[in-house]
Amino acid sequence: MTTDTTWPDGLPIGDGWVQTGRTSDVIFPYDGSVVAAAPLGTPAHAARAVEEALAVAPAMASLPSHARRAALMKAHDALEADRDAFERLLVMETGKPLVDCKVEVARTLLTLATAAEEVARLHGETVPLDLLPSGEGLIGFWTRRPIGVVVGITGFNYPLLLAAHKIAPAVAAGCPVIVKPAPATPLATLWLVHLLRSTGALPAAAVQLVTGDVEVGRTLVEDRRIGAVSFTGSAAAGHAIARGAAPTKVLLELGSNAALIVAADADLEAAADAVVRGGYYASGQACISVQRVLVEEPVREEFLSLLADRVKTVAVGDPRLLETRVAPLIDEAATDRVLEWIAASGAEPITGGVRDGRTIAPTVLAGVPDGAAAWDEEIFGPVVCVRAVPNLEAAFTAVNASRYGLHAAVFTRSLATAFAAIERLEAGGVVVNDVPGFRADNMPYGGVKDSGIGREGPRFAIEEFTVTRMAIIRPSVSGRPSSRDLLSDGPPPNCGGWRRSAGRPW
Repeated sequence: MTTDTTWPDGLPIGDGWVQTGRTSDVIFPYDGSVVAAAPLGTPAHAARAVEEALAVAPAMASLPSHARRAALMKAHDALEADRDAFERLLVMETGKPLVDCKVEVARTLLTLATAAEEVARLHGETVPLDLLPSGEGLIGFWTRRPIGVVVGITGFNYPLLLAAHKIAPAVAAGCPVIVKPAPATPLATLWLVHLLRSTGALPAAAVQLVTGDVEVGRTLVEDRRIGAVSFTGSAAAGHAIARGAAPTKVLLELGSNAALIVAADADLEAAADAVVRGGYYASGQACISVQRVLVEEPVREEFLSLLADRVKTVAVGDPRLLETRVAPLIDEAATDRVLEWIAASGAEPITGGVRDGRTIAPTVLAGVPDGAAAWDEEIFGPVVCVRAVPNLEAAFTAVNASRYGLHAAVFTRSLATAFAAIERLEAGGVVVNDVPGFRADNMPYGGVKDSGIGREGPRFAIEEFTVTRMAIIRPSVSGRPSSRDLLSDGPPPNCGGWRRSAGRPW
């Protein structure tokens, strides 16, 4: 199976599209057919992209706000016009159900529009410098300046949306950006980059894309001239990138094993609905999908019964059908790993746990112990683990024992319990009476511990992709303080503490 492309051949590097001479097949996970042959880059292509980005950085930094906003909105409108085609392409290259691909395109549109709006809010503040007498007569203000070239590396599960969360804030901030998509899913990102380069509002080299292996990624992130690296993917890969990129600023949006707590006073039917909705969307291939459920002991049996009944109704099959909720994982290696983790968990599946054709049936495991990968690590498949806890204190302890901390959720009718969860759960976001997988693309999004560092969401990513520049102005040199005034104040204003000169404090 093939798909017609609407972007030029090759890779968007510099002002044009560079022929690579090599390709890699993009495979439709549902039946193994070939979707398209994608251009395959090399470290040399990555090095050239860096040089092109550095060359265009001054022009991007001086680009007026209206041009940056126009580029983002023109790309938004072009994507909107082709949204059905983008949805179909995402289904084919990710194997993700159509309903989830529709959500991905809608969220990408919101991300582009929100980043465009944030261009108008990219400003600084005045600072009162006269808190000491030595600052009298000084005017102070700070502005935000682009950090430089941004490298964005994305995961396979939401390739279009994840790329938008790197590209749109970089453009809004005035930074050239080079994006490296996951090798399995480069197509929708290639098209998005083409739309941005076609707006006429940006230098073409302001947005580039390079595909390839780990050596391509290393060439990009280890160049000391890069301003920032933004990575979405596994914790192991993120740690390696952070080590290789140091001391360059690195933003990491890593994995999780998101937990949902069901308190004894919860609406159990609503909680069961939420676990199904939040545990199996995108076939479980989402970093904040429900993986661990901690249920207070008095309601364990009732909750498990409600959950099992609902899981059996989840539609499994062809991701091109709108009713499908669970489809094959990205490849056979991922499928084999998830099945191995299920078998090694030592738990008897309440439901699922087996293949359904090319797909893993939606699975519920009860009583998975600490130390099992299905509980401790990120399973990234249609598997939910349920454990009974004696009380909420034990639930909070179990959630926080994980090395991850991206999102967590609690179902309760108690306001006190809700605020206790918000206060005590070690996560980047805490959701009350909904799934931990809830994410609005304009909110600050990111984790703690091994779930990463830094925050996404256009406003917050723009802050990450800019640096403050302080301006200190003395309008009239006739009003400058004397050295006697400086000594009476303490340290001079250009000094963080006392300096020694000839044995005396300055």
